[in-house]
Amino acid sequence: SCLCGSAPCLLCGCCPSAKNSTISRLLFTFFLFLGTLVSIIMIIPGVEKELHKLPGFCEGSGSVLGLQGNVDCSSFLGHKAVYRMGFAMAAFFFLFAALTVCVRSSKDPRAALHNGFWFFKFLVLVGITVGAFYIPDGTFTSVWFYFGVVGSFLFILIQLVLLIDFAHSWSQRWLRNADEGNAKGWYAALCIITFIFYAASIAALVLLYIYYTKPKGCTEGKAFISINLILCLIVSVVSILPKIQEAQPHSGLLQASLITLYTIYVTWAALANVPARRCNPTLLLRNSTASATATEPLTSWWDAPSIVGLLIFILCTLFISLRSSDHPQVNKLMLTEESGAGAGAGAGPGGAEEEEGGVRRAYDNEQDGVSYNYSFFHLCLLLAALYIMMTLTNWYRPDESLQVLRSPWTAVWVKICSSWAGLLLYLWTLVAPLVLPDRDFS
Repeated sequence: SCLCGSAPCLLCGCCPSAKNSTISRLLFTFFLFLGTLVSIIMIIPGVEKELHKLPGFCEGSGSVLGLQGNVDCSSFLGHKAVYRMGFAMAAFFFLFAALTVCVRSSKDPRAALHNGFWFFKFLVLVGITVGAFYIPDGTFTSVWFYFGVVGSFLFILIQLVLLIDFAHSWSQRWLRNADEGNAKGWYAALCIITFIFYAASIAALVLLYIYYTKPKGCTEGKAFISINLILCLIVSVVSILPKIQEAQPHSGLLQASLITLYTIYVTWAALANVPARRCNPTLLLRNSTASATATEPLTSWWDAPSIVGLLIFILCTLFISLRSSDHPQVNKLMLTEESGAGAGAGAGPGGAEEEEGGVRRAYDNEQDGVSYNYSFFHLCLLLAALYIMMTLTNWYRPDESLQVLRSPWTAVWVKICSSWAGLLLYLWTLVAPLVLPDRDFS
């Protein structure tokens, strides 16, 4: 029954207080992390070198990866393996997103597919993964690259929503603590954290100007850094304007400093994909001989922006899985309205009810309403799978001859546009109460 029944039985022995909604989300997230771990192992240079020894991997047009005989496929096995692993995870979560569309309560038979049968889900994921490695190459890599670009852009927007929500919640909690207790201590902590974030942002900007621009040329890099610097200054000033403070007393420089730091990171990640050696000292180039130049050992395939992106991916995915927002507007946007999901649900056998502000929450018993939108949750994991696929491959793609991995301008523009979208989204959270005075933004 633990393999085929409801989710809590998997952990009921060691976590008796575990909630059905949380455990289901965590187990699906575990599947995503498991696929990510396999992808990381495949992209490690030492392992990638050995992949071509597997039967069928480098045998010409009939190979597992569909490469032609005149191409040394050992060059890009890790890259192509990550693409196929990303396709398998995306297909897995798309399948469950489709199966759980419009599931309103646990009375729906499809709810059991979401909350149970974990052993069979694992077999399905393994089966899809094995099948993905038999996809002929052809146009698959180039077409799937654009699917990954679009999915990654959407997941970056989700990351920005979560980051803005986290910043607002953080500031509100500390200001509330200041009102209730040691005001000087909490205000000092706010000032220190804000100073650290702005200091780190300024230092990062200086480094970007030093390493990713030149006195002559590199116009795009200078423009991107300067535009984002100006936009960050604008949102920082707007966040402390008297009218904004009057409409939103909890808004301030802490949120603006965190958004500024994240914007600088996204700018750095974009500049790391500029396909010009003179303006991008971290540009990676790999050719069909599976060897890099003397100054670029294969171990440099993991660059710093990718490592930071991997850490942010892990934190945001866990954030999606573990909690709902303190703000009703964010819950409505992310379709995780736990505050009203179980209202009126009875505490049946094994049910766990909580009273909070006069609103009942039913987690283990979702017979009257699910705690979150199952289908949207799977779509978020689908986008996360595409994002991690692009992150692990540095947003690079093989050229038309399948002999060189290059960084396209597409990756640069997608990341820069996502940073602008994030700043505009944060600016909207500041001015929305003034623009729409009749709406409740509490």
